[in-house]
Amino acid sequence: MMKLLYDGGKLLTDSPSPRRWFGLVAVSLGVALIVVDLTIVNVILAPIIDDLSINSTEAQWIQESYAIVFAALLLLTGRLADLYGARRLFVIGLAIFGATSLLAAIAPTGELLILARFLQGIGGALILPSSLTLVNATFTGKARGRAFAIWGSTIGAAAAVGPLLGGWLADFSWRWAFGVNIPLVLVITVGVLRFLPVAPRRRGGVDALGALLSVLGLGLLAYALIEGRAHGWLRITEPLTIGGFTWRSGPSPVLVAIVGAALLLVLFWRRQSMLGRTGGQPLMDARLFGIPSFRAGNVVTVLVGLGEFGIIAVLPLWLQFALGYSAFQAGLALVALAVGSFCASGASFAMTTSALGLVRIGLLMEAAGLVLLGLTAATDTAWWTIAISLFLYGIGVGFATAQVTNVVLTDVPVESAGQGSGIQSTARELGAALGIAVLTTVFFSTLTSGLRERLTDSGYPAAESDQLSDMVTHSAGSVVPALAADPRTAPVADAARSAMATGLEISSYACAALLVLALAATAFLRSAPEPSTDAPVASGAGIG
Repeated sequence: MMKLLYDGGKLLTDSPSPRRWFGLVAVSLGVALIVVDLTIVNVILAPIIDDLSINSTEAQWIQESYAIVFAALLLLTGRLADLYGARRLFVIGLAIFGATSLLAAIAPTGELLILARFLQGIGGALILPSSLTLVNATFTGKARGRAFAIWGSTIGAAAAVGPLLGGWLADFSWRWAFGVNIPLVLVITVGVLRFLPVAPRRRGGVDALGALLSVLGLGLLAYALIEGRAHGWLRITEPLTIGGFTWRSGPSPVLVAIVGAALLLVLFWRRQSMLGRTGGQPLMDARLFGIPSFRAGNVVTVLVGLGEFGIIAVLPLWLQFALGYSAFQAGLALVALAVGSFCASGASFAMTTSALGLVRIGLLMEAAGLVLLGLTAATDTAWWTIAISLFLYGIGVGFATAQVTNVVLTDVPVESAGQGSGIQSTARELGAALGIAVLTTVFFSTLTSGLRERLTDSGYPAAESDQLSDMVTHSAGSVVPALAADPRTAPVADAARSAMATGLEISSYACAALLVLALAATAFLRSAPEPSTDAPVASGAGIG
């Protein structure tokens, strides 16, 4: 049967009006903003350090505070989207994001910039699940698949464009990397309010205890995944300083965070299950996991996040410090990924393949692109080889990232779309955080051991080899240009470049293997049947 939605008495059919598509563009641009802010700071961090005279600990928190808060709040904001309307929450998120971007742009100190990044994470957490709810409720049938193709391609493209934009803006001032968000927020807000309708608030409340457990549990888990390599997974390897307190010895704070997160999330799950059984109002309706497509689709989402985002964390390091690209050139190389992603979005419009079929094609294309990248990774890899690899990878992102969301949410009731979107967004972000943790560990472990072995084979004493390899690893490779400039240490720079190329090769293969695992996991999913047009059925309210 044709699925029909009603919004304020107006009928939403499988052929949405042009206004809805304009609204989708605005929503997709809003998602692009928050994804760019996850990646852009990696490129502008050096000028921030110089300008604000901050230490390495502050620099680390500038990078990670946004991602931790963002991941921690997704379940709560998904529930709020159900209760108060997705459009309303999306616009509030934009307002917070714009105000905190202004605060970040004018921040005179590192402390204030860190605070602005924390608050930006709140805005981002309001925007992402609300955007999913808007897309899921505004479009139906084949139009929904096309809408998710645009939405998902935006994520892949934004992840690639972030470093390019950051490298270009850093030539003027790092502050513009945040300031550019403000006019974009205004334009996006006008587009959402102009082209997407509003629906009445839904009845219900927020499980305050559940919210506290989920925010603390997810926040600790995100922190642990991001900080594992820096402080050690079991025993502390690098001191942790927060304010005036320094954690110097004993078990790693990462291990403590993982144990605490596990306990809190188990308590959260038990509470949500109990509320669902007794007719309460859970923050996360555990009964959604009784939907096969939702349950299996979220497993695939985690695996896709594992394989997709890790390579983006290490690829710019190889481009800049092994191949000698500037920050702008490294960002420019990633544009091939964005182009592939958008090409996939356009191609999906003409394809009759199911959403699940597109996910499988996308995962296969991503894995193929990464294998090609691994096969050609060297210290003198041609730019066109990198472009072809990333273009193939981007096509895969455009298919898989977009349509896995469609698959996950296809059977979720409209009244639970916000919760479903929040859960799916959380699965994606935690998968991405775990992927980054795994891939950076693989890359830097390979760099350290490979450089040490090369230096020892070249006749360097073991102690000096250890010292030099640790120095290169701790600088994430940024010391390589300085080593190359000094004739006495030029051989060390050459060995470091070679070790970084090997690190990227192994990382590419590891990501490809994870994506193949995700492809295998799709065997537990089934294609949703195409809706027939026998008779119309009203299906709940429209969008919020």
